[in-house]
Amino acid sequence: MKSFIHKNFLLQTDTARKLYHEHAKKHPIIDYHCHLNPAYIAKDHQFDNLGQIWLEGDHYKWRAMRTNGIHERFCTGKDASDWEKFEKWAETVPYTMRNPLYHWTHLELKTAFGITELLNPETAKKIYDECTEKLRRPEYSARGLMKKYNVEVVCTTDDPVDSLEHHIALKNEGFEIKVLPTWRPDKAMSVENPTEYRKYIEKLSDVSGINISNFNDLIAALRKRHDFFESAGCKLSDHGIEEFYAEVFTNTEITNIFNKVYGGKALTKEEIIKFKSAMLYEVAVMDYESGWAQQFHYGALRNNNTRLFNLLGPDTGFDSIGDYTVGKSMSRFLDSLDKEDKLAKTIIYNLNPRDNDLIATMIGNFQDGSVAGKMQFGSGWWFLDQKTGMEAQMNALSNLGLLSRFVGMLTDSRSFLSYPRHEYFRRILCNLIGNDVENGLLPASEIDFLGKMVEDISYYNAKKFFEF
Repeated sequence: MKSFIHKNFLLQTDTARKLYHEHAKKHPIIDYHCHLNPAYIAKDHQFDNLGQIWLEGDHYKWRAMRTNGIHERFCTGKDASDWEKFEKWAETVPYTMRNPLYHWTHLELKTAFGITELLNPETAKKIYDECTEKLRRPEYSARGLMKKYNVEVVCTTDDPVDSLEHHIALKNEGFEIKVLPTWRPDKAMSVENPTEYRKYIEKLSDVSGINISNFNDLIAALRKRHDFFESAGCKLSDHGIEEFYAEVFTNTEITNIFNKVYGGKALTKEEIIKFKSAMLYEVAVMDYESGWAQQFHYGALRNNNTRLFNLLGPDTGFDSIGDYTVGKSMSRFLDSLDKEDKLAKTIIYNLNPRDNDLIATMIGNFQDGSVAGKMQFGSGWWFLDQKTGMEAQMNALSNLGLLSRFVGMLTDSRSFLSYPRHEYFRRILCNLIGNDVENGLLPASEIDFLGKMVEDISYYNAKKFFEF
């Protein structure tokens, strides 16, 4: 019997199969946005078992398990063993049918471990033991898995105060896969809690060597760390924001707002937005001056469950899609930079699918001919990195921009087993284009160009865009 994940999985037409097998499949992975722990790569971490590599920190799986009636001790608990947690995940998997987790789970089992059996309570122990045995082999270490998946570049997500010691060690060692930092200065903008903000600024002062006592000092310290990131190979920034900030402000206002929050006083909502507007502009200018690309992930409504946030902390599976109205502020922000000729290459990721057409049209306002695809509509993110979400994003981009200039997929993951998301994306891309050819919507005579287009989206566009 043919396995569920077979060579033509998701490829519904002959053209789709040709595009995938002859063009998309062969290219290395450029994973330009992820949350991997760089220490694991530097130390070539060996995972103890399948439960550890698959379930630790995976809030996607935790959400599914909770929905399936699994107790929290088997998700984030400290007193359940890795096997017990995995057993509960295996119990949940059959109930994830039509959720992308079902596809991802079996893609990862097939591509990483060669396992074609479906994961369920009956197969759980056999699969767990077989994968755990393989994970203890050298070729299944953190680096081994990256090589297995033909990874060429990885960009982690790093705070301005991070030492980047592991990135520097890997660079000095000459590790063949580029492991580059990404500048994420969110905490430098997080002024909602004056006490925590003061602690962060003091830490930034320590690592930068600049005594921060006013807003100008803050920008100077960030610039120094920005330069440090650049020296470690950084080529892009990332910002996790609820919405775009582009309020009008004066230098005096921002100086006074910084002094107020640094002095321990709570800010008004208006002051918070003005400060974030100033900060977002300043760090965007830094990116432009360094020739980096900037990424904006917006629209998440985070930490909705107060009780469980207080118990478990952030990033544990209690976030959702927000319904922020962002068109005008996004336009003002981008325009403020463009007017000064300081708009860097930009990627915008939305979390609410209602914004697909908004972004696809917005980026067209600021394409300037200097770089092909300078302004990018980012691939389906978080709740949208599944088949329907990816297709909707690519359809909006196709209808209102140029899909051919798209920089493609990323994992946005903390797991070394998430690289099949690139394969998943490439199969969906090839199927989308293949169906158009078979239905007469694209000319079959242009199959060579379409093959090149698939290769560009899968690999070459990102390589050129980020200058890797």
